[in-house]
Amino acid sequence: MSYEIDGVVIKVNDFDQQEKLGYTVKAPRWAIAYKFPPEEAQTTIQDIQWTVGRTGVLTPTAIMDPVKVAGTTVSRASLHNDDYIQEKDIRINDKVVIYKAGDIIPEVAHVIEEERSKDSEVYQAPQHCPICGSKVVHLDEEVALRCINPKCPAQIKEGLNHFVSRNAMNIDGLGPRILNQMYENGLVKDVADLYYLKEEDLLTLDKIKEKSANNILNAIAESKDRSGDRLIFGLGIWHVGAKAAKILLEHFKTVRGLENASAEEIHSLYTLGGTIADSVVTYFSKKEVDELLNKLEKAGVNFDYLGKTSSELAEVDSVFKDQTVVLTGKLNHYTRADAKNRIENLGGKVTESVSQSTDIVVAGEDAGSKLTKAQDLNITVWNEDQMVEAFEDSST
Repeated sequence: MSYEIDGVVIKVNDFDQQEKLGYTVKAPRWAIAYKFPPEEAQTTIQDIQWTVGRTGVLTPTAIMDPVKVAGTTVSRASLHNDDYIQEKDIRINDKVVIYKAGDIIPEVAHVIEEERSKDSEVYQAPQHCPICGSKVVHLDEEVALRCINPKCPAQIKEGLNHFVSRNAMNIDGLGPRILNQMYENGLVKDVADLYYLKEEDLLTLDKIKEKSANNILNAIAESKDRSGDRLIFGLGIWHVGAKAAKILLEHFKTVRGLENASAEEIHSLYTLGGTIADSVVTYFSKKEVDELLNKLEKAGVNFDYLGKTSSELAEVDSVFKDQTVVLTGKLNHYTRADAKNRIENLGGKVTESVSQSTDIVVAGEDAGSKLTKAQDLNITVWNEDQMVEAFEDSST
C-alpha cells in the first residue's frame, strides 16, 4: 500500500447478519479489529532522567539515540518506575529494542544483553529529589518513589497547572509557560496567590501585554464563582478526582464542612472508600492547608457546592435527564466545561467517548471521529443549536 496502516477490521459482509449479531456495550459483534505486531527498532540509552509530578511521584525517562520507529523519530521513552527499570535490568549505555505501545507511546521492549559492556553497572534509582534535593521515599509500599517536600518547586508548578485546568477552576489563558514565569518571578507561591495578582504584575512577564493581562485577570476573577467541588478537585488532594470531589461537596455542602468532617463520615458515603477518606482528613489537618483556605476565602473564592443535589435532580424535567451525552467539535455558545455543567445540572451524564450506551452526541464545528462513530452506531446526533434549544426548554 502507498500509506501506513496499523491493522485491519474484519467484518461480516452481510447487513442482515450484522443486524442479527447486534452489539455489545462497547462494539459491534459483527466486526473485530486485528492489530499488526508493532514495528521495532534498536537504539542506545544515553541517560535516565527523572521528573517530579504534582503529587511528588518521580517518573524516569530514557534518553536515547534518535531512531525512527512507526513513522516518527523517537529519542525518549517512559520507564514508568524503578521496579520497571530493575525488572528489565535497564542500564545506561545499554542497547535496547523499542516499539510504540498502541502505535503511539514509545516503550522499551527489552535489553540486548549480548551487546552490553562488561563494565556495565546496575542502575541505581535516585535517593533524593532531582529538583529540591529532599530525600525520596516509598509510601505505603507503593511502587512509586515520592518527594514529600510540599515546597518542592516541581510539585508547586504542576499543582498550579492542575488548579487552572478545565475540570478544576478552568482559568483560560494560564498555561504552563505563563505559570512557570509567575512562579520563577516570585508572583505566585501557591494557588491562592493567583487571586491577588495585579495588572502591573502580569506586565512583567514575557510576551504579556495590557490586553492579555486584562483577559487573564478577568478569567481569574470569573473562576471565583465556580462550584466548590471544582475547587476541591483543583487543590489536588491525593486520590480525589473530579467525581469524588463532587460527591464530597454535594454531601458536605461547603469546603469548610468537608474540612471538619471525620474519616468515618466520609467513608460512610457508599461510593467512597477508606483511602479517599484518610487522604482528605490528612490533607485538611495540615496547618499550611488551613492558611491556604483562609487566603482563598479572603480573596472571595466560592466554597459552596453550586450543583444540584440528587433530590433536586429528581425534580428536573429535561430531555437530558438520565441520558449519556458526548460533546465533540468546537462549541460557539458555551465552553465545553459550561455545557457539561448545564447537562449535568439537568440530570444528564457527560462522557468522553462514544459507545453503544451513549444516547446523544452533540457535534459542534469540525467534529471528527466521535461523530463518525456515533453515525456508525445509529446514535442520535444533535448540532449545537439543538442543544441550546434543549437547555431553554428544560425546567429545573
